[in-house]
Amino acid sequence: MKKLRKQILSVLLSGAMTLGTFVFPAMAEPGDTQTGPQIGAPSALLMEASTGTVIFEKNADEPRNPASVTKIMTLILIFDAIQSGKIKLSDEVVTSAHAKSMGGSQVFLEEGEVQTVETLIKCIVIASGNDASVAMAEYIGGDEGTFVRMMNERAAGLGMEHTRFIDCCGLTDSTEHVTTARDIAVMSRELITKYPRITGYSTIWMENITHVTKQGTKEFGLSNTNKLLKMATNFEVTGLKTGSTSIAKYCLSATAKKDGVELIAAIMAAPDYKTRFNDAVTLLNYGYGNCRLYKDEDMPELSPIPIISGVKDTVTAGYRGSFSYLGLHGEDFSAIEKELLLEENVEAPVRAGDVLGYLVYRLDGQELGRVTVVSEEDVERAGYLDYLKKAWDHFLTLSQPADVPVL
Repeated sequence: MKKLRKQILSVLLSGAMTLGTFVFPAMAEPGDTQTGPQIGAPSALLMEASTGTVIFEKNADEPRNPASVTKIMTLILIFDAIQSGKIKLSDEVVTSAHAKSMGGSQVFLEEGEVQTVETLIKCIVIASGNDASVAMAEYIGGDEGTFVRMMNERAAGLGMEHTRFIDCCGLTDSTEHVTTARDIAVMSRELITKYPRITGYSTIWMENITHVTKQGTKEFGLSNTNKLLKMATNFEVTGLKTGSTSIAKYCLSATAKKDGVELIAAIMAAPDYKTRFNDAVTLLNYGYGNCRLYKDEDMPELSPIPIISGVKDTVTAGYRGSFSYLGLHGEDFSAIEKELLLEENVEAPVRAGDVLGYLVYRLDGQELGRVTVVSEEDVERAGYLDYLKKAWDHFLTLSQPADVPVL
């Protein structure tokens, strides 16, 4: 390893702290997440969204049926497809006989009915439409089975170790269709942080869609299944997804914001719908009453870094992301120290994105996390002609009178 040169900076915080892009999850100390509020559901987890910090958990790794909370992964794949350009919100989707045949919660799509991708997203998010979920799964994957394989691959990529999906909507009664409270929080975090536009749909209380079929045209009302949106709370409810079947009982992924902090409360197998909502409120209140978020708004400016044997003598450096830390124990954020560790004797060639060092954050001697310093440009290794040009430029500089500009 090359040596690193150090620079230590103390940081003083202002009272306001805001959210941004975060790159280093700050985890709570072992054991801290097992004590806290009393809830009725047998399995739950509370997570801060930007850092992924777990604030509270209860049997969070027990596999259980998630019912329609499954649709969070379906929505992730829909927004993945939109981001990649594979589909657009304005695309028209034709309902198949298979999609129409879905039972449970539905928006009563007819075979051959055409709806836009955006309308079907609303049907999934607001009304938890199983038929709309299958229609979108078929549109993206070609068939539901292929789409479900995509769901499982995406879950594996997120580290959801105890999750296996059998269908795209959670209607199945298969005992193999399982996830955990932790995995629900993980996929919820992926959805709301990567695709924050989801809150524009998940906060809609009621909206009408129009069915155009052979039987004519009629309006159909969508009503949000997330009753937290209408409950009196001291935080802003932003979503996200409910689910219930006789096997799963009552499940919920609840998201909320307050003072720049976004929390996720995952509830599984609550005995009734009131318990799942009350448990979510209890967890969210607990989180907002006990945690504070530090976001570095004053990262030190980086000077060009010297390089050896390059066509240039320095390379422009920048940060890969920014830093945040969630305090759970009343930490004194004014005591946070920043240490800039930069590589010495960097040799060309250098490529954009190459790691040049780190900005390390510490509190009371303990490392909280770090942000990577990277090259922002390519610098090629100098050749014979490059050295001649450097020598000639240097000669001209030395021989030129001080009051005559070098041409």
